[in-house]
Amino acid sequence: MKLTTYKSLLPRCVAILLALATSQTTLAAENPGLISITGEDIKTTFTAPATWDSQDWKTAGWATLAVVGTAVVADRPVRDYMCRLSQMSTCPGAGPNSEVTNAPLTTIENFGQTYALGVMGGFYLAGAITDNEKSMTVGQDLVAASVSSALVNQSIKVLANRSRPRDNQGNNDFMGYVGLNNNSSFPSGHTTEAFTLASVIASHYDETWVSVASYGTAGLVGVARMYHDAHWASDVVASAFIGTYIGKLVVKHNRDMRNNSTKVVVLPLLGPDMTGVQLVGNF
Repeated sequence: MKLTTYKSLLPRCVAILLALATSQTTLAAENPGLISITGEDIKTTFTAPATWDSQDWKTAGWATLAVVGTAVVADRPVRDYMCRLSQMSTCPGAGPNSEVTNAPLTTIENFGQTYALGVMGGFYLAGAITDNEKSMTVGQDLVAASVSSALVNQSIKVLANRSRPRDNQGNNDFMGYVGLNNNSSFPSGHTTEAFTLASVIASHYDETWVSVASYGTAGLVGVARMYHDAHWASDVVASAFIGTYIGKLVVKHNRDMRNNSTKVVVLPLLGPDMTGVQLVGNF
């Protein structure tokens, strides 16, 4: 009698174990890790132009025209104006000790570099500690977009190798590829990073003040870079386009990936005369 009971329980136990094992595998597939997401987003970023339609190419064309127009019309006047304000030692006619320190701009400039790490880590850790899924999602997208935009930014820098304003070689000095030189002026790494973070955050939150604060801060990062004679106005405009595009692209791609993932839970199906499993979810 006991032997019969054990035999009847054996397939049910196997069914339960199978259901649990399969369920864990499914849940793991639905929540890919940060490294996996970042790798997928890098691939999406670099292959995106291959999927552009005519409207996308028109938008890219207008953006390029805006950058070229800024270089022709605004680069030198903006630099002259910033030099009158900052009196940086690298500015023409400025004395060695004439620099005017602007503490607020110097602080805001860090949102394109060191403070950016705090923003990314802050969202992710806050989500992990408070079990806030949205905050963790924003943190993941911030990291993935930041890495993707940094790779694009550095690739363009190496190919363009443009002299910085403080080199006093003029705004038309593009030396082209001469090696892995990271000191190229075009585009601005700080500004690209700032606009990448701004576009990711603004894409996740509908509140107007979030967009204003995010993009406003990013814009001030670009102003700070020009104030410190580190970049031309056209560098900043190009970086704003690059960062905003990549940030929005990453958010859209990851949102589609999360929404389109098949969510399945495998449950044991047990009854007086049956033993098996059932799939519950959306297909």
